[in-house]
Amino acid sequence: MKKLSLVVCLSFAAVSAGVSLPLPAQAQNIAVVNGKGVPKARLDALMTQVNKQAEAQGQQLPPDLDKRARDKLVLDEIFAQEAARRGLASSPDYKQQKEMARQSLLIQSLFADYQKKNPVTDAEISAEYDKFKSQSSGTEYRARHILVEKEDDAKALITQIKGGLKFEEAAKKNSKDPGSAENGGDLDWANAGSYVPEFSQAMVALKKGEITETPVKSQFGYHIIKLEETREAQFPPLAEVKPQIQQRLSQIKLSQFRDELKSKAKTDYKFSQ
Repeated sequence: MKKLSLVVCLSFAAVSAGVSLPLPAQAQNIAVVNGKGVPKARLDALMTQVNKQAEAQGQQLPPDLDKRARDKLVLDEIFAQEAARRGLASSPDYKQQKEMARQSLLIQSLFADYQKKNPVTDAEISAEYDKFKSQSSGTEYRARHILVEKEDDAKALITQIKGGLKFEEAAKKNSKDPGSAENGGDLDWANAGSYVPEFSQAMVALKKGEITETPVKSQFGYHIIKLEETREAQFPPLAEVKPQIQQRLSQIKLSQFRDELKSKAKTDYKFSQ
């Protein structure tokens, strides 16, 4: 696994340093800078955020992250004190950025609170799974094809294939489809609706091992199609796709919550969407 970048890990420190926290007892400080304590609670909050991010991204934290985080927080305190000593806390630019940071933190808290109080239920996940499964039912086809620009070239290739030229070799050498040519024209498993109508109609009319007798014209050019196999549509078990469904439904709920707040707000502003 990749180690989480120190820059990413400690980017939270800038936010953490800007949040006013009660000063704990001396024993709860990680350091004292010019008589002002750097609270351990600040370090704990930072490390909690970093660990959550690393876990979500499947990344490994560097072994000395705790020491580096302490260094960064103490340096932040040194620099922040100097900025305050110079009166920068009263500058218009600082006040504007502080307000934007305040809003950003509040918005994050709002959305996190909504998701916590409105979790995706197992019943909702099962219903969504059943909907996707029903849409994916039917027959799947595994086909190969060769795509060329001219009909005469397609006809010539059909003659050569019937004469003994392997379809896969003909595809690798002649097909203009970069996505499948290197694999001998293999299009993997897909339902008929995945293809343009002309291609789909010609493919489903074939029997296993057959190729189209005449070139099939589409918006992309001329196709020679070979049907390899058919099967009933495969769908992964619920346990395998549950996390993705849960994440998708959670995002949908959050989006609906955002739209609801937007529609209820009284404003003279006209949104672009």
